[in-house]
Amino acid sequence: MKTRNDAVSLLKEYTQSESLLKHAYSVEAALRGYAEKFGEDLELWGMTGLLHDFDYERFPDPVPGGHPYMGVQILSDLGYPEEIQTAIMGHAKYTGVLRESRLAKTLFACDELCGLVMASTLVRPDRSIDNLEVSSVKKKMKDKAFARGVDRQDIILGTQELGVELEEHIGLVILSMRKIAAVLF
Repeated sequence: MKTRNDAVSLLKEYTQSESLLKHAYSVEAALRGYAEKFGEDLELWGMTGLLHDFDYERFPDPVPGGHPYMGVQILSDLGYPEEIQTAIMGHAKYTGVLRESRLAKTLFACDELCGLVMASTLVRPDRSIDNLEVSSVKKKMKDKAFARGVDRQDIILGTQELGVELEEHIGLVILSMRKIAAVLF
């Protein structure tokens, strides 16, 4: 079985961007938070979050031979579990891979939201997630000019697929990211 250290090494081998590394760590934290909530495998879910975009810098194009196709091929060659691979394929809508497992649904639901929570934190005067409120993130979500790269429709669709309320989802992601604030901010 692969370990978190294996996943971090692979992530760092393919990813140089500090912001993309922080995104990977934030999604890992969110998935670990949900794994804890659902009684799932913390390591497997955490590795999925860490590795979901590890190939993006080298293979950014959303086509076969690009992201996440290349990443999943690399993960397959290295012996990572199929559950991780399927979830990673499903987090990119354009692959056509259905999000059937709870892990796949959770990855999709957390990916864009982690970016919005990060951006919402970084514009705070204190740049601290410690006092970030769910209502603040919801307000930023409505502002289309804020963090334009964040797909709000994916956040809504992911929340629906996961079967949780938006406020609850934002709250869990904030709490999960707070646990690793020293790494993210």
